[in-house]
Amino acid sequence: MKTSYQYRLRPTKLQATEIDRWLSMLCAQYNYLLADRFNWYEENRSPVNACPLICYLPELRDNPDYYSQKKTLPQLKKTHPWYADIYSQVLQDVVKRVKVTFDRFLKGDTNGKRSGRPRFKQRSRYRTFTYPQIKDGCLQNNLINLRMFGKVKVILHRSIPDGFKIKTVSITKKADGYYVTLSLEDSTVPDIKPDFNPQKIVGIDVGLKDFLTTSENETVAIPQHYRKAQKRLRIIQKRVSRRKKGSNRRQKAVKQLGKCHKKVADKRKDFHFKTANNLLKKYDVVAVEDLNVKGLARTKLAKSVLDAGWSSFLSILTNKAVNAGLLVIPVSAYNTSQDCSGCGEKVPKKLHERWHNCLHCGCSLDRDHNAAINIKNRAVGHPALKAQSMSEAIAGVAQKPTPYCTQLV
Repeated sequence: MKTSYQYRLRPTKLQATEIDRWLSMLCAQYNYLLADRFNWYEENRSPVNACPLICYLPELRDNPDYYSQKKTLPQLKKTHPWYADIYSQVLQDVVKRVKVTFDRFLKGDTNGKRSGRPRFKQRSRYRTFTYPQIKDGCLQNNLINLRMFGKVKVILHRSIPDGFKIKTVSITKKADGYYVTLSLEDSTVPDIKPDFNPQKIVGIDVGLKDFLTTSENETVAIPQHYRKAQKRLRIIQKRVSRRKKGSNRRQKAVKQLGKCHKKVADKRKDFHFKTANNLLKKYDVVAVEDLNVKGLARTKLAKSVLDAGWSSFLSILTNKAVNAGLLVIPVSAYNTSQDCSGCGEKVPKKLHERWHNCLHCGCSLDRDHNAAINIKNRAVGHPALKAQSMSEAIAGVAQKPTPYCTQLV
């Protein structure tokens, strides 16, 4: 079983300066390795069915890959001695990050989905470095011992579970300070297998009037964290724009703006976790719409859609359900608001019409409640629910004694 815990770091001023120096050097190395890959890619690619008569012939060399770029690190420490201050495995992790980024651009991820062209990192956007391996006992009391860096104070707001070992350590610089993320693993704990009651199922319809409405007609109010913080953000953003670029006063204003944005993001994340927990305490199966949130974020409702954070919430809900052995079923979002939950007939209505009235069967209820019932009904025929119901039926027959055995007893 794997999990991750994040803690707040309290480095000294010298340690904070050293973290910033490491991040600056790692950012430069990341950009250099990425540029090396791009240079080879641009110089050696050509259409399969055409070749220019007059062309520049580059110097022939092998395609830079993970291993060839990794072999350049010892020479880097000779030509640039200050890189010798960084732990070797931290430098190697930068090579791995370049490899993963470039492979997603050319080949795609495990699902075959390709990402956009990788961009060179600005110093302010390179915020994390990782220790891929760490010794046992690196965390003692409230201090964590990092190779070639030293001991840093950690605020342990929760203890590490017994039996879990620290596999990797990541140091991250955020707007309000420094954080350490511990990747933990315990091989003796098996993965939780789905074991749920298919009868305890609910459908949820996310929206902008209410954050979500369940098929049981329960609603969760939408908090609108960003809209409530807009007035404060507008003041700080105006302060940033009026100050001279490159000045210390502008840097202070930018840092203040970053803290305000992080506070909004933290509130939204906390709301998503609490809402997901409340749902999974009541129900074993949650049916949700398979939404195209990126497409909705390009409409005139973009600000409200992004403020609600549907994509983040559904991701948190799915992950927590998997860890608890429960189930989240995505269903098609097509016409969930237009179809009648009573008879299935289509009842067209515009976005501002918030009440569903069916002329065929007389069904009359809130538009979102109607959509949530439709979502639940579409999930009832899911293969996972059928398999679970079948296994429960088989288990019930096995446990129930036959009439003949009952007579003998």
